[in-house]
Amino acid sequence: MSSYPTPSGGGDSKTVQKAVHTSIITSLIGGLLVTILGELFIGSILKLLNVPDDVFDYALMYIRIYLLGMPVIFLYNFEAAIFRSTGDTKIPLQALALSGILNVLLNLFFVVLLKMTVNGVAIATVISNTVSSAVLFVRLMHTDKVIHIYVKKLGIDRECLGKIIRIGLPAGIQSAVFNLANIVIQAAINSLGTVVIAASSAAYNIEIFVYYIFNSFSQACTTFVGQNYGAKQIKRCKRTLILCLCEAAVTCLTSIVVILLCGKFLLSIFNNDPQVIELGYTRLLLIFTAYIFSMIYEIMSGYLRGFGISLVPAILTILGVCAVRIVWVYTYFAAHKTFGALMLAYPISLSTTAVLIFIALMVYIPSVKFGKTNS
Repeated sequence: MSSYPTPSGGGDSKTVQKAVHTSIITSLIGGLLVTILGELFIGSILKLLNVPDDVFDYALMYIRIYLLGMPVIFLYNFEAAIFRSTGDTKIPLQALALSGILNVLLNLFFVVLLKMTVNGVAIATVISNTVSSAVLFVRLMHTDKVIHIYVKKLGIDRECLGKIIRIGLPAGIQSAVFNLANIVIQAAINSLGTVVIAASSAAYNIEIFVYYIFNSFSQACTTFVGQNYGAKQIKRCKRTLILCLCEAAVTCLTSIVVILLCGKFLLSIFNNDPQVIELGYTRLLLIFTAYIFSMIYEIMSGYLRGFGISLVPAILTILGVCAVRIVWVYTYFAAHKTFGALMLAYPISLSTTAVLIFIALMVYIPSVKFGKTNS
């Protein structure tokens, strides 16, 4: 009889234990590699982004310090995923809330009291991320669930690592290529001048809240589908997809309406320049239109990942989001050098991706037969 509590899903406690301990070490190694590569190439990347000379040194300083925190950021993400795999989303949220409050307080301490610049902001971010990952690590050491961590057992199990890489690597490649497309977009934004940069930055800080909302539903979809697939409850998996889509739609649309009603006021908090506010509001309108498609494809992708299908969504996202945006920048935007023309890349690329992921969902639509052949 197993000495661990029976987990949800397939019920293999020993495999879960190996996966948890392997994930912790993998996250730290992955974060360290990103830190090293980032420190080596960040200067060249900033030049590709056409970062203005008057802020280049500050940007370089901030990112170099921020990169030092990559191992703990990776660790937090893996730890949060471990908790969510059991259906527990409260503990990661509590740790994140604590980190956010601490970040604000440390920003005030370093910038206001110690008169530091962006280096103080970056240090505050690294410290707050370290605290959130440490909180989750301690909770994992004291939980009575199957995900309990034993320091002496921390290590890498080859079989578990292989599964983690098989499922996680496509998503990692997707994120890398996604960021490459964003670099191209950001470089185009920077080429339009400081007013556009300010407007885009202000709008991004507002719109990102809506992204976090539907992204959380995508993660929840992956978690619950994975659990029910492990238990061979295919009908529940389908029900999870429908519920996540409906709940995310209601929540996101409500948030979008509220933000648009207060959009110009919110933008004025970041910058009082009327031109910045107007351009920022234009971005909000176009991005929120795109977010409707993004919500759909993110949740459908999360659904497929719950069944272990991660390569297909990754490839389709690379084609639909990344390729379309890059082509758009070097074709349509190159001929129409306006902020509005550039922002159209978002709804066009995300709607294309939503269609591609929907087609994949129809091709790989899980059924009882799917559950039997892939169990």
